[in-house]
Amino acid sequence: MINSDDLRFFHVIAHHKTLAAAARALDISPPSVTQRLQAIETRLGVKLIQRPSRNVSLTDEGWLVLSRAERVMSELNELQAVIDDRRQQVTGKLRVLAPLGFGNDYIAPLLGRYAATHPNLEAELTLSDAPSWTSLHQWDVVIYIGELRDSSMRCIRLAKNSRFVCAAPNYIERHGMPEVPDDLQRHSCIALRENSEDVTLWRFRRGIHDFPVRIRPRLASNEGRVVKEWALAGWGIIMRSEWDVTQQINEGTLMRVLPDYRLPDADIVALTGETAASRSPRTENFINMLRDALSSRPWENS
Repeated sequence: MINSDDLRFFHVIAHHKTLAAAARALDISPPSVTQRLQAIETRLGVKLIQRPSRNVSLTDEGWLVLSRAERVMSELNELQAVIDDRRQQVTGKLRVLAPLGFGNDYIAPLLGRYAATHPNLEAELTLSDAPSWTSLHQWDVVIYIGELRDSSMRCIRLAKNSRFVCAAPNYIERHGMPEVPDDLQRHSCIALRENSEDVTLWRFRRGIHDFPVRIRPRLASNEGRVVKEWALAGWGIIMRSEWDVTQQINEGTLMRVLPDYRLPDADIVALTGETAASRSPRTENFINMLRDALSSRPWENS
């Protein structure tokens, strides 16, 4: 069995008058040329050049191999040209995984716009708040919000995002405003189950001191919009990303609880299994579009 390198090697030999001239073109010694040629002939089971002869003279089998070699080399060159062209174009299929709420509100419109501007692109968006860390590499881009658990993925921060504890004003009127994190144990809290996180452990920080609190949720859901609607209805206190509740806080339908305490940030990031140098244009350009669109934190102006 011979390979494309063997064909290129024989192509050089066939286009020179002598093996010595071919050796100079290949920048190797004449004995090396002879040895490799003999190895190729042995694998094929035929002679490719006439011997003895001072000049390169192809046998019938040699002419057959040369004609096929030129065809294969031409096809390989065309394939490389197509690949090089695709490397500069947004083509192929882009697979994106994103959280339910954020994916609906921000990623879906951006991906639709991106696909509309690149007619040779196919785009597929899957929404999930419980991604499997063992299968993340099947996606070109994973939009993630929360605690990272897989260090093998490349992480590109798209936007800063804090977490707030908040409740409806009518809930606070009925039950009072918590003054310290431990007060939450006496309140109706609502948990959002996402990303396989320990969602009942709310970790507050003030200055250099940590104040972890284990809440006892009366209501829980895996859907962020359900959790927020419950809070808006006055049924309890929630912990949510600022991208999701900033508008309601600005409108006064939700109010922050324990604003002097911080929770761990949950920056919005793009995860990919490839380095920037190896990412396809469809992936790299989409990540750049996301960064441009989200770094301005559009939820602050909604």
